[in-house]
Amino acid sequence: MNQLAQNPADAPYLRGLNPEQREAVLTTDGPVLVLAGAGTGKTAALTARLAHLLFTRKAYPSEILSVTFTNKAAREMRERVGRLVGDAVEGMPWLGTFHAIAAKMLRRHAELVGLQSNFSILDTDDQLRLLKQLILAADIDEKRFPARSLAGLIDQWKNKGLVPADIDAGESERYANGRGGELYAQYQARLIALNACDFGDLLLHMLVILKTHRDVLELYQKRFRYIMVDEYQDTNSSQYLWLRLLAQERRNIACVGDDDQSIYSWRGAQVENILKFERDFPGAKVIRLEQNYRSTPHILGAASGVIANNGGRLGKQLWTELDAGEKVKVIGVWDGPEEARRVGEEIDSARRSGKSLDSVAILVRAQHQTREFEDRFIATGMPYKIVGGFRFYERAEIRDALAYLRVVNQPADDLAFERIVNVPKRGLGDKAVARIHQLARATHVPLTTAAARILDTDELAGPARKSLGRLVGDIARWREMATTLPHAELARQLLDESGYTAMYQNEKSAEAAGRLENLSELVRAMEEYDSLGAFLEHVSLVMDTEGRVAEPQVTIMTIHAAKGLEYDTVFLVGWEEGLFPSQRSLDEGGTSALEEERRLAYVAITRARRLAVIFHAANRRIYGQWNSSIPSRFVGELPPEHIESETTLSGGASLWQANWSDRADPFADVARGTGRGPGWQRAASAGGYATTPARVVEARASAVSLGNKGRDDVSPGLRVFHQKFGYGTIAEIEGNKLEIDFETAGRKRVMDSFVTLAP
Repeated sequence: MNQLAQNPADAPYLRGLNPEQREAVLTTDGPVLVLAGAGTGKTAALTARLAHLLFTRKAYPSEILSVTFTNKAAREMRERVGRLVGDAVEGMPWLGTFHAIAAKMLRRHAELVGLQSNFSILDTDDQLRLLKQLILAADIDEKRFPARSLAGLIDQWKNKGLVPADIDAGESERYANGRGGELYAQYQARLIALNACDFGDLLLHMLVILKTHRDVLELYQKRFRYIMVDEYQDTNSSQYLWLRLLAQERRNIACVGDDDQSIYSWRGAQVENILKFERDFPGAKVIRLEQNYRSTPHILGAASGVIANNGGRLGKQLWTELDAGEKVKVIGVWDGPEEARRVGEEIDSARRSGKSLDSVAILVRAQHQTREFEDRFIATGMPYKIVGGFRFYERAEIRDALAYLRVVNQPADDLAFERIVNVPKRGLGDKAVARIHQLARATHVPLTTAAARILDTDELAGPARKSLGRLVGDIARWREMATTLPHAELARQLLDESGYTAMYQNEKSAEAAGRLENLSELVRAMEEYDSLGAFLEHVSLVMDTEGRVAEPQVTIMTIHAAKGLEYDTVFLVGWEEGLFPSQRSLDEGGTSALEEERRLAYVAITRARRLAVIFHAANRRIYGQWNSSIPSRFVGELPPEHIESETTLSGGASLWQANWSDRADPFADVARGTGRGPGWQRAASAGGYATTPARVVEARASAVSLGNKGRDDVSPGLRVFHQKFGYGTIAEIEGNKLEIDFETAGRKRVMDSFVTLAP
């Protein structure tokens, strides 16, 4: 070790590093910002830098603060450094996540914020339970102002480093007509009384201590000779202020990150933190890692072309020594089902050529997009897995909705009744449900029957009796409606009338918005089946296939979940305006949200090692309505020399394409915020808007569905058009259902309202 301290250039941890990585390792003193592009080996550089500080004896292990964002990243860092420095890594108590390190500090100084050192850390359930108590005591309607909304708001305030005294009237108005700040103060006081913290408190309390107790701040400023931070672009205000305070004395802080991969603003991350690093630490050295070891030149060129449209970047140009490889494919299809079919065919072809499914991923912008692919893969026997979330039919809101439908379809389904009896909350506690169970067992009847019978007794008190009576009446009414109403429409009404939809509409959070999108996708999926029973049978078969993980599988996940991962082949689906970039995000965040959406596109493309395939559809079905779409503006930003375009559109596609032919730059008048240029209309859709060409709107307005024509005008032999299956001829008619021989899709049975007369 003495020899290495004198001549570190020969150190084993430097072998294989490129010049920029070596510079990042050897530049130890003063502030350093390492801009590490996707796939440029930043973890190798960060690990080697930590080993270098130890090998050269610039600091003892206990004098280095090394911060990561996840426990997984912390474990990986500790393992890698351990392989380089051996037992020395065990003496690094300050290597871990922000929260883990802050908790360790806080236990040493808990009394300074009114806590004891053995304080508890509340989980989400405990936090919500406490907030509900406070909301009830404040006589606030928790249905209108859910505890989860208040929890999210308090978390936002803590991420910004705001204590209750910092909450002004404007911020306080964000909950319960101005009572947010008051409840935040009560919540914090209650936590102190319980000798407890939530996760946000770990950093917030330490930030308060460092600001108000100079002796504690100086203690840690002297202790930490060097500070290293991974994924600096993902820091929130509280983390940023905490780091800046600790680093101000010695200024030996090295931050590694990529402003082009800052995609977590929804959980408090601020890209501005990395952009202003040089201003915060004058004289800072900026080192750019630009040699990519993951992707081909065409993939890097496509990603760089898109991200170059963002303003305020620190800037870098990725390059690689790998072979050029295939160009990025851009494929236009007619609709969502065709997109799923085409992706499945591409994957199946790759599998037959010897490629492992484990090296293939499908990346979606929103979770509800996974349903189309799951159903397709189940039908064709394609093994798949969902990463970073549940399979579509496993999600809590979907299981709840299905339970309602099962109760309507099958009165004896006790498990389904148990699930929905108090969801949303109806004031039916465990005792009330237990009494229903007792009566059901004693009389040998299903729970729904027992629930109806118990209303004729004195077993339940007033409020519970009233709530149960309303539910029993609703179930009976929904069963009657099921005999005449189309099952998809029944599901829509059921979810609205039960209060289930309103439960999430009142919960103003990104998570709630995603659940509403999933419910809309569930209803849309039901339209493809002839009856409620047929749909529920399909779901049962889907659930029966889960858990079979012995063979290689295609990975399906959101782009957010894919950050840090890589695959040989990546399918990027749903690249249409309104879906990606997300219209809801644009409406809420304007230009800054658009730039984050573009960073998401950059992250998505750079997950691919060998092939990236981008899909966009001319039509999407949302809330049961077909909406025309145009390709995402990000498609228009792809450099032509790096892409290979293909379209499989047919039938009405020429009309869709014609709207582009007379525009020199079809993206030029698409506003970068929430507006639209001339010639485009905004059509209401789930979670935002779908952009619809005016000519398509006019053409649709003139089309007449067969369901609106007189019955004498509809007869076998009539030529018709269906937006999914194309042109065909009516073979048989049964009420409002038609058997149609389609030219390309074969014989299908469809509702008459979904087809129009062929020209």
